[in-house]
Amino acid sequence: MYRVKVYVTLRESVLDPQGNAVKNALHSMNFNEVEDVRIGKYMELAIGKTDRNVEEIVDEMCKKLLANPVIEDYRYEIEEVAVK
Repeated sequence: MYRVKVYVTLRESVLDPQGNAVKNALHSMNFNEVEDVRIGKYMELAIGKTDRNVEEIVDEMCKKLLANPVIEDYRYEIEEVAVK
C-alpha cells in the first residue's frame, strides 16, 4: 500500500483573497511580523498495490480532479507502507 500526501496551492501569479483576509486578521491580533499568507489544500490518499506506476496515477488524479492546473500548483510525496 502507498500513502500519498498531496499539497495544492494557488500559483504565485494568482491573487489569494482568503490568504489576505487571514493576514489582515493576524495583523489585527498584533501578529504584525506576518508578511504574507497563502491558503492551500492538503490531502492524504491511501492507494492499494497496483501494477501501474503510482506516480503516474497520482499525477493524473491531480491534473484531472485534485488541482486546477490553470490556477493551482501541486506537489506530492509517496511513501510505501507495510500492510499489517
